[in-house]
Amino acid sequence: MSLFRDDGIVLRTQKLGEADRIITLLTRGHGRVRAVARGVRRTKSKFGARLEPFSHVDVQFFARGSELIGRGLPLCTQSETIAPYGGGIVADYARYTAGTAMLETAERFTDHEGEPAVQQYLLLVGGLRTLARGEHAPHLVLDAFLLRSLAVNGYAPSFSNCAKCGLPGPNRFFSVASGGSVCVDCRVPGSVVPSPQALELLGALLTGDWETADACEPRYVREGSGLVSAYLHWHMERGLRSLRYVEKS
Repeated sequence: MSLFRDDGIVLRTQKLGEADRIITLLTRGHGRVRAVARGVRRTKSKFGARLEPFSHVDVQFFARGSELIGRGLPLCTQSETIAPYGGGIVADYARYTAGTAMLETAERFTDHEGEPAVQQYLLLVGGLRTLARGEHAPHLVLDAFLLRSLAVNGYAPSFSNCAKCGLPGPNRFFSVASGGSVCVDCRVPGSVVPSPQALELLGALLTGDWETADACEPRYVREGSGLVSAYLHWHMERGLRSLRYVEKS
């Protein structure tokens, strides 16, 4: 029997029995973890209020073996709030839908429990912090998070140089199957011709150039979001259920 301590973001919760929940978290040291939190659905449980989606928490786990992830689910025995990002997210529909898509993305990219995914964890913490503070439009924060999540998981798209031959850009065509921008010689069936402004926006979101991103016209933002969604769908093999509810400007 062992105790483990880690900090993480609550991704989702599921009812268990009459008063318990299964909590899914993305943690700094152990990646995605599912744990049972007993009694948290009782009205007077302050413990349960800390374990809601979007919460950044310091959590203590109790496991029956020497490893946190074993044959059974560990118990979540204690939690302390690090940052209640949900307070700045759930009251606003645009932030809430964007945040929900971010949580789903983080869970999908960490499909093996117990394997550390520090970069994905740090991206999620930073993305939820930015979303909760309202520093940028929610759909821009979401698209930036999606692009960077793809990048840290080995699917970084190119928005300038040719993704196949490396020809310096800007290049006219874009192919999700080829990895992004492609030149005229490397284009494949199904390639599209996006506007230069949309590609510039996506490059800015990927690199963190918020001055360029915030100044982008809504029509190019919508176009860019469509490319991000298509690229994500291709590499995940199926889309995000929550993405359909995200508001676009």
